[in-house]
Amino acid sequence: MENIKMPESETLNELSDFFKIMGDGTRLKLLWALETGELCVGDLAALLNMTKSAVSHQLKVLKIAKLVRNRKCGKNVYYALNDHHVKLILEKALEHICE
Repeated sequence: MENIKMPESETLNELSDFFKIMGDGTRLKLLWALETGELCVGDLAALLNMTKSAVSHQLKVLKIAKLVRNRKCGKNVYYALNDHHVKLILEKALEHICE
């Protein structure tokens, strides 16, 4: 038992917060939609049958958590997964539940 190295409490709290954010069905749908590439708020709203306001709110949460990034192009804002780790987490989680 002495060889078990636990992460610091603060790190575990951050990990817990991460899973709380990832545990929301709407946010998972948004992340999954963005897995194929970047989309604007309007496209995401249409795809998920949500209002632009609701999509924007959830994207803000995902951006604060560093799960998505955005870029502006004229009046549109395009969102994409922040990095390959986010895609890998989604793929591995799906793989796990499909076993």
